[in-house]
Parts: sequence; C-alpha cells; structure tokens
Amino acid sequence: MTDTTTLAAESGFEPRPANFDGYVHAHNARVVDGGGRELLLRGVGLGNWMLPEGYMWRFGPGAESPRQIETLIERLLGADAAEAFWAEFRNSFIAEPDIERIAASGFDHVRLPINSRLIQDESGAPIEAGYEMIDRLIGWCRTHKLWVLLDLHGAPGGQTGTNIDDSPRGLPELFMESSYRDKTLRLWRDMATRYATEPVVLGYDLLNEPLPNEWQHTYADDLAALYRDLTAEIRGVDRNHLLVYEGTHWATNWDIFTEVWDDNSMLQFHKYWSSPDAAGIASFLAVRDRLGLPIYMGEGGENTLEWIYTAFRLYETYDIGWNFWPWKKIATTTSPVSIDAPSGWGKVVASVDDPSAIGSIEAARVFDELLVAMRIENCKWQPDVVAALLADRPVVIPAWGFGHRGSGESYSSAPGRAMRGIRDDDDVAISWARPGDNPDNPFEQSDGRPYRPAEELIVEMAAHDWLEFELAPGFDSGSTRVLDARGQVADVIVQPSSRGIRVIAAAATSISRILPRG
Repeated sequence: MTDTTTLAAESGFEPRPANFDGYVHAHNARVVDGGGRELLLRGVGLGNWMLPEGYMWRFGPGAESPRQIETLIERLLGADAAEAFWAEFRNSFIAEPDIERIAASGFDHVRLPINSRLIQDESGAPIEAGYEMIDRLIGWCRTHKLWVLLDLHGAPGGQTGTNIDDSPRGLPELFMESSYRDKTLRLWRDMATRYATEPVVLGYDLLNEPLPNEWQHTYADDLAALYRDLTAEIRGVDRNHLLVYEGTHWATNWDIFTEVWDDNSMLQFHKYWSSPDAAGIASFLAVRDRLGLPIYMGEGGENTLEWIYTAFRLYETYDIGWNFWPWKKIATTTSPVSIDAPSGWGKVVASVDDPSAIGSIEAARVFDELLVAMRIENCKWQPDVVAALLADRPVVIPAWGFGHRGSGESYSSAPGRAMRGIRDDDDVAISWARPGDNPDNPFEQSDGRPYRPAEELIVEMAAHDWLEFELAPGFDSGSTRVLDARGQVADVIVQPSSRGIRVIAAAATSISRILPRG
C-alpha cells in the first residue's frame, strides 16, 4: 500500500482528512463534523461502479442503462463469462488505490451511487454481496480518512424513468406501484440499520435526481410524501446520520421544499452546462435562508477546466460543499482518471447497433484487457482536473472566472455592458470575442472540448479596472501570464491578493484567459 503522504507529495495537493469522532450533522444551516467544526465538503462521485452508465463506456442509445449494458455484455461474452466479468469489474473499477488517490488529492468524501438491484432482491431482502461492496469501501475510506455519502441512484422501480436509475420500463414506477415504494422504504430501513453507528458514513442521499421533465409536475406531492415516510423509517433505527433530500427535475427544482422534515438534514442540487454565476443558484440560497438547512452541490462537472474552476469557486464563495462527477470513466478529458480503452473497443461500441461488428473471441479479449486497464495504476491520471476543482495552480482561468463577491471585493470596473444570462449581476463588461453567430448557451462542452470561436468570451477593461481570481493559499503569481482577445499578452499588471491574484489593466484592454503557470 502506498503511503497517503507520499501520494499527496506526488500529486501536489494537500490532503484534508475526515474526522470520525462523532457524526457529520447539520447545524445553523451549515454542515459540521462530530466535534462541531464547520465543513466545506469537497468530494468526488464514484459513478459507474455499482450502477453502470452507458456514456461512461462510450456507449449510446441501446446500451445506456445497467440492464442494457448487462444485456450487451451477455450477448457478446455469453452468460457465464459475463457473470465472471461483472464479478471482476466490481473488484477492479473502484479499489483501495482509487481511495488512496482521492484522499491524497485534497478531497474529504466520496458519494457512492447505488443500484438497488445490487443490495436488494425481488422479495425486498438484502443481498449480502452488494452490502459487502459498500462495507469494503467504508473500510478503505476509514483507512484513508474519507467520509462516504450513500446515494440511492437507482431505486426499486426507478425514480426518474430514464437510463440513470435502471428503471425496468423507462418509467418512474417508484411512484406508480406501491410494491416499489414499499421496497424502497425497506431498503433504507435495512441500510440505516446496518450503518446506524458507522461514523465513516457521512449521510443518506435518499433519491438521486427524482422526477425529471414532465414527471416533476405529475408526482411532486408523492415525492414529498415519500421523503417524509423515508425520514420516519430511517429515524426509527438511526438518529445519528444526516439525511439528504434532492429536488425534482435533475435536482434543480426545489418547489417541494416548503418545510423542514428533519432538523439533521441537507438539501442537494446539481448543476451542469449552465452559466456559473450567482443567479444560477439564487433559488437554492433562498431556500437555505428560509428553512435554515445546509445545502450541497451533489453533482457537477463534465465540462472544461475553465468552467470547472469558475463553478466550484462560486459554490465555495457561498459556503456550499460539493461533489464532482465522476471520478473515472473511459477515454475522457473531464474526469481526474481516464481509462485507456483497449484495442478493439470501438468494435464493442459499434456492436450496440451492429451485432456483427465483433466476434465472441475478440470480445472476450477486449473485455479481459478492459478489466486490467480500469485499475487506477494503469489509467491516465489527469491532475489538471483536480487543480481546476481546488483552484490549486490551475492550468487556465477564464477571464469570466473572476470572483463572485461583488464590486469592490472581486472587481472594480467602469460601468460595463453586462451580458444577459452570463454573470449579469456583476457590472463587468463581458462580451463575445467574435460577435456574430453566438450560441444562447456557450457552456455545453459536455466532453470537455475546447471552446469554439463563437463560444469564446472576453472581459473588456478600462485603465485601472481590476479583477480578482481566487487561488489556493501559497500560490506564487510571478509566472502568471494574461492573454488578450487575440491571444497576445495583455497590457495588465498581476499582483498577489489575500485570496489569489488581482489583474489590473495598465491601459484599455481585453482579457480572455489567465495562465497561472505561465
């Protein structure tokens, strides 16, 4: 086993170990540890391990849900070999070296997405093999000082009606069939009974992204009623752990949160592919103030380094803990860990639509090699993603990623032309680098691709205007370069500030990005 201190030195990030002396809990609209120390949670999601998602395998329609992926692999390998593959997959995709690396990289918790089919059988009884996966994870996290947030990502019957919850018929049948509701109540009672006295468990995330799209209007009252019943069920066996409730419509609609169901609870939202600004989280902040409960950004990512840096500074400015999605997937630039797809993987992907694309012998070889490739020691480590998340010597900062504390704190600017829908609460002249055929939303880089010319944003600055960019303590600003709209060195002065760096315009100029490493 590699020492975490050695790993931290290799990765260049500062660990922030969890404290298991008591239980994480809510206090005065914030999250605190067992000793009452206020926490700003920073974590990563272990997506794809207990609930596979097709896009993380580079699959498209036809192999998006766990059931569909299982069907594909059984078709390619045969039933016995497929069963053996999944057994080894669950040993390899997330293992203790992953947890070591997460702890060494400056995170304090992981969020574990769970498919109910792995921990509960058709009768509703617990499946010990699935719980043993959770127990292993908790053991590793105890060793490496990370909390674990248990997330019911795929509830019995499905809570979303989409591929992400493994719903059997593509419907949110959790709200349609009483048997699924009963099984969900039992699942959480069983889980809470098992972990009631486990301080490594951060809390219980009751349902992931329930009722998106039209379902948010159809079953909102049923969701609120289920949350109340789940609360009572869990509190009957566990008075210790934090309960986490997500809103409807991909956890973005909080209309159901009109009262406090449990004093030791937290509300969760998710944020993807949208402007990283105060207006985008204002409704969540209002609920925090009204109900006096802590709030948490439980999923966000799948974007550029520029967006990641800016969005996660926004959350921290408003004392919102967060969890980045996801830790690892195949052939990605947007996660800290990327699995190098084995030779022939493209044929496996093609076989979703064309069964003749790959034969069984070659498929067996490809999946065997994938099991080896997914072990973290064989993966591509991408510390620039972590650096953007933690603002710790990031590769690049966009000009529009200045601080979120308002005029006089994060910027001083001559009256500008605020861009509608993009940080328009800040009186800073953000504009298109190339005006013309510009998109309504320039933040839809789900694969982390570079910005297209029409998506590029700049900030126009008058002489003596300044912008502050927040960075982790200890940053040396000496090598920082600032580029203008043409990609040339901008006419600015870079000074250290108490929160990072201040970029001051020496003359009228525009800036497009900051390169802290030079």
